[in-house]
Amino acid sequence: MTSELMSLTWVAALSAVMWVPYILNTIAVRGLVTAVGYPDNPAPLADWAQRMKAAHYNSVENLVVFATLVLVANAAGISTDVTVLACEIYFWARLVHLLSFTFAVPWVRTLSFAIGWMSMVALLIQML
Repeated sequence: MTSELMSLTWVAALSAVMWVPYILNTIAVRGLVTAVGYPDNPAPLADWAQRMKAAHYNSVENLVVFATLVLVANAAGISTDVTVLACEIYFWARLVHLLSFTFAVPWVRTLSFAIGWMSMVALLIQML
């Protein structure tokens, strides 16, 4: 497995577990029966859980683009120091984005998102 595919695997794994804490908060706040149902007026989640849920949605939206770029590069046989580094940076940027979004750290969330986006641009440039 290439380094880029390993980074993609780690990004996918991170996205796959992001939902657990905010779902546990949903169950704690609303109770299990209400959490799995469709209540008319559900109790709000904790602020951190709402932010984590938003970070998870953002992660999934960006995973589509990142995964496409990594898989296309892999299919084309493109693997350079830049693509390896861009993929590693992307993973760490997404982890920082999740934590800074969840804990409402100003500026860091936006900066980590921008770094992740620039990592995807770097991948794209390597393929053009």
